[in-house]
Amino acid sequence: MNESEIQVKRIERLAAMVEREGGKAAAGRKLGYRDGAFVGQMLRGERPITEKTVLAVHGLSGYAGWFNGENSSAGLPSASEPIPAPAPHEAPSDAPGSPPDLVITQFDAGGGMDTTGHLMLDDQPGIIKSWRVSHEWLRLNVPIHSGVRNLCIVTGFGPSMRPMFNPGDPLLVDTGVKVVNHEGVYFFRVGDEGFIKMIQRVPDPNGAGVMLQIISKNPDYPPYPMSPKNPHFEVLGKVLTVWRSEQY
Repeated sequence: MNESEIQVKRIERLAAMVEREGGKAAAGRKLGYRDGAFVGQMLRGERPITEKTVLAVHGLSGYAGWFNGENSSAGLPSASEPIPAPAPHEAPSDAPGSPPDLVITQFDAGGGMDTTGHLMLDDQPGIIKSWRVSHEWLRLNVPIHSGVRNLCIVTGFGPSMRPMFNPGDPLLVDTGVKVVNHEGVYFFRVGDEGFIKMIQRVPDPNGAGVMLQIISKNPDYPPYPMSPKNPHFEVLGKVLTVWRSEQY
């Protein structure tokens, strides 16, 4: 198989990934890009899908071997073969005749970071890997979100947001929110380090525009400013709901 034929096969597999992730922008962010521009160029054949891109995809959770078999028809999933379920995904209900449950999985902290390739979450005491809920629960308890496929679980880390939540508590995050348009609790990164903080938009004292004020609930952690134009700052999602634990 020549290079042109290899690229055709790779475009097919990349297109399947884009569909699975819910669009070029989501797939691009998964690969560490700001948006879906590069992914779109690769799908249109304007930019080759290199071995580096193939390895990057294979390093993502749930995508091991995604491009395998590109040098022959063997190993490529056919249209009749199921593609692994995206997260969140539906699962059969334990109650006969009931609608399927919704499995909301953990945030994938690997890939797409600045240097180490893994997002560092300070003082995280274990991980909640998934929650299984009914669609009715989601409708009644989380009525506003950008889309079911954008929901994930982040396990609380660090003491800076006490008493809002404790390390180890479950947080429901909407990864479809990528910009701070109004005050709220956001999951974001600065470089390779992840944070969950209250963020307020405040006037920029040095000119037109706004700055972001990063605020902890724990008074031991003072607030600090952040420029939304900081190239190392990225909003990973907005925290929709938290569940605070108490030890007895």
